[in-house]
Amino acid sequence: MSLYILHENDDWMPPLRAALDEAAVPYTEWFVTDGHFDVTSPPPEGVFLNRMSASSHTRGHHVSVSHTRQLLAWLERHGRRVLNGLHAFELEMSKVHQHAALTQHGLRTPATRAVAGGPEAWLAAAKDVPTPFITKHNRGGKGLGVQLFRSYDAFAQAVDAGTIDPPADDILLLQQYVEAAAPFITRCEFVGGTFQYAITSDTSEGFELCPAEACRVDGPTCTVDGDDSLFALRTDVPQDLIAQYAQFLQAERIDIAGIEFIEDTEGRVWTYDINGTTNYSPDVEAAHDVSGMAAVADLARRALKDATAAPVA
Repeated sequence: MSLYILHENDDWMPPLRAALDEAAVPYTEWFVTDGHFDVTSPPPEGVFLNRMSASSHTRGHHVSVSHTRQLLAWLERHGRRVLNGLHAFELEMSKVHQHAALTQHGLRTPATRAVAGGPEAWLAAAKDVPTPFITKHNRGGKGLGVQLFRSYDAFAQAVDAGTIDPPADDILLLQQYVEAAAPFITRCEFVGGTFQYAITSDTSEGFELCPAEACRVDGPTCTVDGDDSLFALRTDVPQDLIAQYAQFLQAERIDIAGIEFIEDTEGRVWTYDINGTTNYSPDVEAAHDVSGMAAVADLARRALKDATAAPVA
C-alpha cells in the first residue's frame, strides 16, 4: 500500500521526498494538471496526501484546482483516507470560507468584503469601506493580490491604471488593514493536530511570504535570525491560542496547516489565513533542529498503517 501525493509544483517536492525516504514511506506522485480518471472504477488502495496549491494558476496549471476537487470527491466516496481532504481543500481555496469558519470558532478576523466581478464592481464596493484597507485574492496563496490603500482615491487610481490583478475565481476581497505593532506576521505550523513550531515573517518588504526555498530564488537573501532574515523561529506564542487553533483544525478536519495571525498595536490577535499546502523554511528548520516535513512523513506513515489494518471499501 502506498501514499499518493496530489500536487502540481515539482519545486516544492524535494523536502517532502527526502522526509518520506528517511521514514521509509512508500509513495507515488500524482501530478494533477489536465488529464483523466475513470470515475466508474475504484481508486487505488492507499492513503492520499493533498498538496494542491491555491496558487497553481500562477504556474500555468489553470485546471488543477477543478481537477483536484473532482478527484477528492471520488476518493472520499470510495472511503479512501485523504490527508487534507475535500472539506479542508474548500477552505484552502476560499478565504471567504476561511473567515466564516474562523469567526464561527470565536477567532478574531479582519472585516472583509467579497466583491464578485471586475473593476466597476470593485470601485462600487469600495466606496463605503473604511480606509485604510487591503486588497487580496479570495483564492490566493503566496500573498497574491495583496496591496495596501490608505484612501479611496488611491484605490481608484490603481484600478484605472490596471495595477490590480484580477483573481483566479473572480472574487476580490477588500479587507480591514490591521496596523501591526511590529512589521511581521506569525505563522503557526500544525501536523496531525499537533503544534510543531511558529515562525515570524518580515512584512517590511511586502506580503509574498512563502517560506519554501524554491519561492525565494529571486528574492532577498535570508539569514536566519540575522539582520537580513525574513523568517525566524518564535517561541512565545500564547498556549491558549495554540490550543484554540488545534481545536479549530480538528473541528474543520484539517490535517496539515499553517495558520497566520497578526498582533495590532493594542496587543489583539487577528487571524487571517489558513494554508493547507504549507511549506517550511529550510533555514529556520536547520538552525533550530525542527522539521515540518518529518512530521508530515510520520503522519503519512501512521495513516498508511491504519489504512492497512482497515477494510477497503
